[in-house]
Amino acid sequence: MALLARILGLGLVVAVAIALTPTLLLQRQWLLLVPLWLVVGGLLVVYGTGRFVPGKYLLPGTLLLTIFVLVPIVLTAQLSTTNFGDGTRTTKDETIERILAQSFVQTPDTTTYQLTVGTTGSPVTGPFVLYLVDPASDSGEVLRGDEDGLEPVEGAEVDDAGRVTAVPDDDVELLTPSEVNAASEEVLVVAVPTEGGEIRPVGVSRAIEGTTRVTYDEASDTFTDAEDGTTYTVQPDGDRDYYVDAEGERLSEQSWRQGVGLSNYQRIFTDDRISRDFLSIFVWTLLFATLSVLTTFALGLGLAITMNDARLRGQKIYRAAMIVPYAIPGFISLLVWASFYNTDFGLINDLTGLSVDWFGSTWSARFAVILTNLWMGFPYMFLVCTGALQAIPEDLKEAASLDGASGVAGFRRVTLPLLLVAVAPVLVATFAFNFNNYNTIALLTEGGPFDPANPTAGGTDILISYTIRLAFGAGGAEIGFASAVSMVLFVLTGVIAALQFRATRRLEDVN
Repeated sequence: MALLARILGLGLVVAVAIALTPTLLLQRQWLLLVPLWLVVGGLLVVYGTGRFVPGKYLLPGTLLLTIFVLVPIVLTAQLSTTNFGDGTRTTKDETIERILAQSFVQTPDTTTYQLTVGTTGSPVTGPFVLYLVDPASDSGEVLRGDEDGLEPVEGAEVDDAGRVTAVPDDDVELLTPSEVNAASEEVLVVAVPTEGGEIRPVGVSRAIEGTTRVTYDEASDTFTDAEDGTTYTVQPDGDRDYYVDAEGERLSEQSWRQGVGLSNYQRIFTDDRISRDFLSIFVWTLLFATLSVLTTFALGLGLAITMNDARLRGQKIYRAAMIVPYAIPGFISLLVWASFYNTDFGLINDLTGLSVDWFGSTWSARFAVILTNLWMGFPYMFLVCTGALQAIPEDLKEAASLDGASGVAGFRRVTLPLLLVAVAPVLVATFAFNFNNYNTIALLTEGGPFDPANPTAGGTDILISYTIRLAFGAGGAEIGFASAVSMVLFVLTGVIAALQFRATRRLEDVN
């Protein structure tokens, strides 16, 4: 049975790799294709033979560590050295094709064709061919167009709407409108040369004949307007390049992806919009993470000690009630708590008779954030502390009691040190989590309240929420910059966690 399961498992892995290989080859994704087959080969060698027994246990963990930890870190670091984002998602060659496509205008009195798109490769990346039908013609002639020109197609089937439903070319796959829409960025740049210009798609089901308003000269890397002769050259603007004329007017808002070195990191520490608020937000981030850990741990530990008392009746019922907040999805809890703080109709003001504008001032909003995080986090600490308390031998507690230690002294000198040995790593991990706890801030206060004079930084913003607003604000997504921010936060969190682990080494002497 075990042999059959091994054969089926390895066969499934090989089948998936074989199925993915043609697509990766067509897209020339060598950085994915080569590791894929290296992994498949490693699995076959380790699990297909009787050798490398230690590898059978080490390989799964190594693969998971690589795929889910190391690869994302490497890819994020790579992105952080580029200007990738809105308006820079394409290469320079692709950008040039798009600019030419955007300048395409229909020639007067030419045919608007009914379009069906086919591919001889991938439905996503092509290459694509256009099947054209003149809806005004009674002949029903079908034309096949690609970069080599137009040619008639014999034996194609056309429905009543003028859409080609079948072609005699066995190597061509016809795309559905939804597939054409998904690949629109690649399809719209397809140009079929004609005597009067070229034919280009203008949607998922239409194509027109026309000419491009500008021409591109590869030797000089310039565009020229065919109507007035204006020349557009490449000029840098920040971390992007645009084609602009002599007066600085851009031909298009489309730029292209390119490496920018460490400029994204330099921007983090030199851009006034970021550096002027960085220190105060960093201090609040540390305070938020520290208070979140201390309050949840204190409440969770207190409830765990109470519920761990053998004299307490109904322990199971009380313990089940304690983990209810943990069972509710955090997304829902945060939205519900946000409504609790409503000044006019919120539950908290109604129950207390207050009229506090919780999100109207910085410190009341921060208090609300800490309180909400306490509600969401204490059940986890309760579970951890309950398990740690039950793992402490009763002999040690009895010995402390016989030595004359009171309840408080016994807890402080015996129970707490032994408890911290078990939960210290959890506390460090919880601090790291809250250091980047974007959901709580975004769903509860959205980073506010905001000063009208400084609408970028809010009173409850932590580093991650603040920089995400900068990277994905009104100017569009700046994924390269956001990746640089992620790497900085990764290093900061790692350094703080390392210092915390070093500070907890003294617990290693506790036996």
